Amino acid sequence: MIDLDDIDRALIKSLSEDATQSAGALGRKLDLSQPATWRRIKRLESEGILAGRTLDLDREKLGFGVTVFLGVKLATKGRVSLDDFERAVTAIPEVQRVEHVLGMYDYRLRVTARDIADFERVLRRRIMTLPGVGDVEANVLLSEERRPGPL
Repeated sequence: MIDLDDIDRALIKSLSEDATQSAGALGRKLDLSQPATWRRIKRLESEGILAGRTLDLDREKLGFGVTVFLGVKLATKGRVSLDDFERAVTAIPEVQRVEHVLGMYDYRLRVTARDIADFERVLRRRIMTLPGVGDVEANVLLSEERRPGPL
């Protein structure tokens, strides 16, 4: 674990609110010079604390009005079936996130689709035909709240 001071924490908080801010703007906010701010950002990146910046898209405005969380239990287990499943599922563009989990299911998938009919098509033609798929449970997202802050 890296030792973070109050300025590092304030920098992380500020970037979590708006990752598009320049080093100069962040420096003015934190009472640091632009080069000092830039060096801190680079150090946080090299330490792996800042692991990238993401774009937050409005899926609904882009025509993807349905999000479904799928619990997938593999019919057969073993290193080969895990690798085969992961390789195949990550190639499906509607699958936004793949999480290998412990519990009732082996994987949790976040799937986006235009509507329920589109989701059914993705489920039947793409997901259910993947290598090793056994039981599947679907949970349709009704609403989503974001927690403020980086964690």
